[in-house]
Amino acid sequence: MEYQILPKINGPDDVKKLSEAELERLAAEIRDRMIRTVSKNGGHLASNLGVVELTIALHRVFDSPNDKIVWDVGHQCYAHKLLTGRQEAFDSLRLPGGISGFTRRNESEHDIFSGGHSSVALSAAFGIAEANKKSGKKDYTIAVVGDGAFTGGMVYEALNNAGHAGKGTRLIVILNDNEMSISKNVGALARYFAALKANPQYFRLKATTENVLNHIPLVGKPMAQGIYNVKTRLKNAIYKSTMFEDMGFRYMGPIDGHDIPLLIDALEGAIEADYPILLHINTVKGKGYAIAEQKPDFFHGISAFNVVTGEKKSANRGFSDVFGEYVTEKAGIDERICCITAAMELGTGLTAFHQKFPDRFYDVGIAEQHAVTFASGLARGGMLPIFAVYSTFLQRAYDQIIHDCAMQGLKIVFAVDRAGFVGDDGESHHGLFDAAFLNSIPDITVYAPSTFAELKTAFDKALYQTEGPVAVRYPRGGEPDIPEAYLPSDENFDFFGEADADAAIVVYGRMFPEAIKAKEQLEKEGVRVSICKLNRIKPVPKAAVKSGMGAGVVCCFEEGQRCGGSGETFADKLSKYGFKGYFIDTGVKCEFCTQNTVEGLLKDYRLDAESMADLIREKLGGEQI
Repeated sequence: MEYQILPKINGPDDVKKLSEAELERLAAEIRDRMIRTVSKNGGHLASNLGVVELTIALHRVFDSPNDKIVWDVGHQCYAHKLLTGRQEAFDSLRLPGGISGFTRRNESEHDIFSGGHSSVALSAAFGIAEANKKSGKKDYTIAVVGDGAFTGGMVYEALNNAGHAGKGTRLIVILNDNEMSISKNVGALARYFAALKANPQYFRLKATTENVLNHIPLVGKPMAQGIYNVKTRLKNAIYKSTMFEDMGFRYMGPIDGHDIPLLIDALEGAIEADYPILLHINTVKGKGYAIAEQKPDFFHGISAFNVVTGEKKSANRGFSDVFGEYVTEKAGIDERICCITAAMELGTGLTAFHQKFPDRFYDVGIAEQHAVTFASGLARGGMLPIFAVYSTFLQRAYDQIIHDCAMQGLKIVFAVDRAGFVGDDGESHHGLFDAAFLNSIPDITVYAPSTFAELKTAFDKALYQTEGPVAVRYPRGGEPDIPEAYLPSDENFDFFGEADADAAIVVYGRMFPEAIKAKEQLEKEGVRVSICKLNRIKPVPKAAVKSGMGAGVVCCFEEGQRCGGSGETFADKLSKYGFKGYFIDTGVKCEFCTQNTVEGLLKDYRLDAESMADLIREKLGGEQI
């Protein structure tokens, strides 16, 4: 497509200058640019295609960044980025050093709140709106929230709070209803939103009438309020109110979220109200790209693909796939096994399990806190629940893991996917905290396999050989090549080398193949190196710690937060056993990691083989750190 309008857009003010026909052309050009960029870089496509017209309407009506648009999750902000001065940088989307695939405050003044996790925008937006109200500002705050986020309890906490704010609160909540979250929405809420759909022409008349009345001096606004009260009583008598109105919001909609003039009318109508507004729009996920419309879940988050066919570039079988195969096989033998996911059936490899055992599969929506306590109830009832969850989302359920699971000694198996660096999704999605925060919880066991065979062994131990809650953490992607001489055993740790080696490398998970390369490289230089591979990282096996006592330098390399991680535990135990050598603990210092390839991140944090070897060379005869 030849771009005629998009190159002229350097900021939101340029959107305000366009004719209605030009706005439609702009929408088509934005879609084309997004499809072409995501086909090369990967990213969230279907959700972004669905909000193009809405984004244009928002920047047409409101004055960003004075008026503040808060995108829930932020994975649907690509059109927003194109309209707010980031066209030249857009080809760098999700690349090392490039712009993020989510909203990031340090990237643009138009990115009001950094995103990455679901169901948070309404709380943040209400806080901003309340701060504006207290300081006398007349700016608007707009929260754009997908229907999938309404499966998360935090949305209702915010609705309940914001609905009581009353007159003078310039908060507009846009419910983007596309009948999909990441996997197709399930449960009562999906049916509820479907029942809310009505004739969109109703709102066009309503918005126009309210606009006219509100501009009549003296009597207009009281008349509008009176009509609203009568209409509300009549509607309640016939249909009952929506839950949003019961919570204190003025409900408007549903309307067509792909009709730009109608969206502009609706937003201008919402501005006239002096109360919290909920505007309900209907959109199509993947709009404008037929392949994505047909497979919106497949194109939610996708790696590079062929634009014509929609086919992804070939991907190797990964840990998620092996987990899904394993648990499906085991469930055929043990009827106690059930699986829980928080709207991540496809991403966690549970599609086959769902198809084969639908009565033992639970998609609870974007509700990780509920998922853990629900799993605790299943365990209390005699089931063997497995909660499959990305590491970054398990963070949201920290209290429930402690209070509802570990404190009660209940057996839940946490299948912690995407542990460690995940690459191009950046700081909100790296799985760098689970090893540290699980390490702080009493009576929980954590396994960290490096290979597919180890993954199965770890789950066998988790299900049948370990008491209480158990986590099995594994990285995104495929299995590394492990030389036959270093194939791990079924034990809780493996030791390769001599007890009195010059240096001992302590690793787990994806760090193991890097450690092998470093060992082989150093031994060519005459440095004797041993490897202590932790297959279980909590509790750290005592024998594993004692295996490092004879080395002059012990180096722990950890793909996670160093503070509170396994390296600190290992060092503490070494000192208690009287270790007199040098100890190096290398991991992510207390910071948030930006987007990069996994290989680039390993190098940046000195966790690749070359960096491991360099550190050991430095410390053999150097000072202790």
